[in-house]
Amino acid sequence: WIKEPGDVPLCAAAAAELLDRAAELTLPGGILVFAVCSLEPEEGAEQAENFLDRHPDFTREPLSPAELFGHAEWIAPAGDLRTLPCHLAEQGGMDGFYAARFRHKV
Repeated sequence: WIKEPGDVPLCAAAAAELLDRAAELTLPGGILVFAVCSLEPEEGAEQAENFLDRHPDFTREPLSPAELFGHAEWIAPAGDLRTLPCHLAEQGGMDGFYAARFRHKV
């Protein structure tokens, strides 16, 4: 409730900068996880795609339902984690959340 539409590009730019710096610190063979509690594509899935475009030395590591307690519906088409408020509705729902896992190629 404290954010406005104009904040999305600012947050996306900050996330891109953080990802780029984290990539510099991730050793070959290492895992980098990007996570954000946002439903905005610019802050989630688009951020992951742009990161891979900027860093061809990283590859996406898709998640499996087994890693998410069997909840295949939480996996986005690219293999990333994507929860929505409608998930687990019978238990009160969930927050919107996005996470992607990347591996630094050896």
